[in-house]
Amino acid sequence: LRELEPFGIPTVEAARQFADSPLPPRLHISDDLGDQTTEHRVTSERGLRRRILQDLGHHSPSDLGEATCNTAAVSTPTVSAAVTTHARLGECPLWAPDDAALYWVDIEGRVLHRFDAATSVDTTRGMPGRVGSFARGTRAGEFILAMEHQLVRYDWNEPDRFEPIADLERAGTGNRLNDGRTDPAGRFVVGSMWEDPTAERATGGLYSVAHGVSTTLRTHLGIPNSLVFDPGRERVYWADTPTQMIIVADYDVATGAWANERPFFDYHDQSGFPDGACLDAEGGLWSASVTGWAVIRIAADGTLTERVELPLCKPSMPAFGGPDLTTMYVTTIGDEGGRPSEPGRDGFVPGSLLAIEGLGVTGVVDPVYAD
Repeated sequence: LRELEPFGIPTVEAARQFADSPLPPRLHISDDLGDQTTEHRVTSERGLRRRILQDLGHHSPSDLGEATCNTAAVSTPTVSAAVTTHARLGECPLWAPDDAALYWVDIEGRVLHRFDAATSVDTTRGMPGRVGSFARGTRAGEFILAMEHQLVRYDWNEPDRFEPIADLERAGTGNRLNDGRTDPAGRFVVGSMWEDPTAERATGGLYSVAHGVSTTLRTHLGIPNSLVFDPGRERVYWADTPTQMIIVADYDVATGAWANERPFFDYHDQSGFPDGACLDAEGGLWSASVTGWAVIRIAADGTLTERVELPLCKPSMPAFGGPDLTTMYVTTIGDEGGRPSEPGRDGFVPGSLLAIEGLGVTGVVDPVYAD
C-alpha cells in the first residue's frame, strides 16, 4: 500500500474505497525489479484495482471481480536447469534434429554451446565475436552465424574456420546483430541494435539474406526481437522491445515481402518486456518476458492463454526441442553489460539454460538456411 501514499490514502478501509473509484487514464506504478526499475502502465480502472486488492491479501476471482477476465491461467509445469552456468547473455536456443542437440549462445561471453539432450552434456566453442543469433546450415553441425555485423558460415566440427557470407552493416559503428531466424523459404532474417541496450538509441535495422544477398527491411529500430514466422497463417511476428508491442504482418513466403503491419499483443499490462519468441504447432506464440520472471503464450488471435512462472528474472528466448519437440528450453541473462541479474529463486543461477516439461504442446523446427 506504500504506492498509494502519494494519493493520500492512509488506511486500509480508504484503500478499499479507492480500489472501487475511477482512476486517471495514465497513472503509472513502479515495480522495483532489482537492477532496474520498470514502469507498467495502468490502462484501466481494473488494472490498479487488482494491484490494490492483491496488496490487501485478496487473490480470489470473487475479490478481483472482472479484473481477472483478461488474465491468463498460470501454468505449473516442471521447470529445471538443463545447464547450470552463469552465461552473461544467454540467447537463441535452436534445436538441431539432425544430431539431437540444442545449440545456444552466450552473446557477451562469445561462446556457442551444444547441449546433448540424451546425455545432458553441454560443450562449448569460443567465438571471435558476439553471435546474436544463428540458423542451421544444410549439413549436420553447420550453422550460419549472425556475428557482429555480418553473416558467417561455421561448422561445429571445424572450430577454427569462419567463412564470411554477407556484410549487413559496416564494422565499428557500435551496432551488433541480434535476434534472427530463417523464414519458411530459408532466408535468414535478422535484426541489429546498438551494443548498449540502456543507451536507448534507435540505430538498429532488420535485414533479409538469401543466397548471400541482403535486403534492408526496416531502419531506425531500438532492439528488434521476437522474430517468428507462421507459414500456416502466412504471418511474421516481431517486436522492437522498448516499445512493449509485438507486431504481426502478412508475409509472402515467395518474395519475402511483408505488409499490413498491425499490433498483435500489447505488453504494457505484463511484467517485463518482449524478448525472444517461438511458435508451437498450434500457432501459439511463446514470448520470453525479460525482467518479468516468465514466459507467456499468446494465441493466434492475440489472446493471452498461459503464463509460466520461472525462477529467473530475465528469460531471453524460448525454443522447443527434444526428440518429440515437447521440451521448452529457455535461455536467460546473467550480467549483460556488467549489470547483474536479480538472484534466482530456489538456488537457480542467472544465465542458466532452463528446461520446461509438461506444457501439453509441441514445437516446430526452424528451416535450414537456403544457400
